[in-house]
Amino acid sequence: MSSSAAASAWRRSLRGALLRGSPWRAPTPAGARHASRTVSPVAAAKGSSVGPVKVPPPPRKGRLLTGAMIGLAIAGGAYVSTTDEATFCGWLFKSTELVSPLFALLDAEFAHRLAVSAAAHGFVPREKRPDPPVLGIEVWGRNFTNPIGLAAGFDKNAEAVEGLLGLGFGFVEVGSVTPQPQEGNPKPRIFRLKEHGAVINRCGFNSEGIVVVAKRLGAQHGKRKMEETSSSSDVKQGGKAGPGILGVNLGKNKTSEDAGADYVQGVHSLSQYADYLVINVSSPNTPGLRQLQGRKQLRELVKKVQDARDEMQWAEDGPPPLLVKIAPDLSKQDLEDIAAVALSSKLDGLIISNTTISRPSPADAHPLAQEAGGLSGKPLFDLSTQVLRDMYIRTSGKVTLIGCGGVTSGEDAYKKIRSGATLVQLYTALAYGGPALIPRIKAELAECLERDGFKSVQEAVGADFKPLKA
Repeated sequence: MSSSAAASAWRRSLRGALLRGSPWRAPTPAGARHASRTVSPVAAAKGSSVGPVKVPPPPRKGRLLTGAMIGLAIAGGAYVSTTDEATFCGWLFKSTELVSPLFALLDAEFAHRLAVSAAAHGFVPREKRPDPPVLGIEVWGRNFTNPIGLAAGFDKNAEAVEGLLGLGFGFVEVGSVTPQPQEGNPKPRIFRLKEHGAVINRCGFNSEGIVVVAKRLGAQHGKRKMEETSSSSDVKQGGKAGPGILGVNLGKNKTSEDAGADYVQGVHSLSQYADYLVINVSSPNTPGLRQLQGRKQLRELVKKVQDARDEMQWAEDGPPPLLVKIAPDLSKQDLEDIAAVALSSKLDGLIISNTTISRPSPADAHPLAQEAGGLSGKPLFDLSTQVLRDMYIRTSGKVTLIGCGGVTSGEDAYKKIRSGATLVQLYTALAYGGPALIPRIKAELAECLERDGFKSVQEAVGADFKPLKA
């Protein structure tokens, strides 16, 4: 794309985003411009009505943040006309470092909603530079341009898949999605431990529900198919959602008495749009959920979900792989049980790990450490990596593992890979570092691989366990 074409595209993107309205306020429905009420997504999904509610003006900090974003966009529009696309792309990611600290001035959950909306409306940079070839890896017959993914919890309702994949992630996981809409636990429910690069959350599977998410993913899937049909190329790039791989994380409703039925419903409604599926049995914020990690309960649940998936009609590429996301707070016997189920059930993979109910040092000394919920971020790294190493040994490297928990750099990602992870996920680091973190992590990971003589990510998987690899 020429610099003039890039400039035109940038201006169109900016104009379209501005016409759609500010990130914190949904467009006003036609015929209701003077109404002073709004309906929450959850209430709308339930079909319930809500009485008049005054819409408060956006907070001053939010206005300043949006002003800064628009200012950067305008500056970018001027800059792109004088430089090549790759240089401009690098500048744009770098410039987000000026905006990201402003998010810390906002309420944690409001900042999260603003970030999702920004990604959904095109207020985030789009990676145009190819990933280093050394980062490419094939998993489950799917080609990942890099092994760095966004963990579930950021885009719970599949609102911003295209924008998030466009940031340069090798894969993005949406959810957890519950069958019925639910609002989750009372607010406040997200707490920043800034000094430690950590977050405690007790959201409790707040979800708009399967119907809403299926509609969004269906629209994206249809758009993707149209683009493939109209393209002159015979090569299919990425997965079902576009240039990147899409995972769908399934949860259960808080009041549900049949967890298996909830996960089966998720499979029936969402698996056709997923490049892989995840059974989340490890959130600490849904009562009784972690009990599903027991050997008997997990074996029965996995079989039920696998049967539901395999009974569906699939094209030549077959059904999506099925993974289970586990907790880091497990005993040795728990790990042995999960490994046994993973091997006997021929599970396609495990995600290690979810948040922790413990408070690893130095986070344990923070004033907010006593807040209930799961802790994520830097203090989780050692704990989750140890569980990853244990599970790699217990499965003899025969089960694909995704390392998640405390990744903040390319060196962290590399340690996860050497410890047995084929793919790596992050989330909290993105909340603190913003989009500029993504190309930096990929570049650092490529340097680590090349430094130690690895020609690919696959060569480095489990490198700390040479006897196992032999």
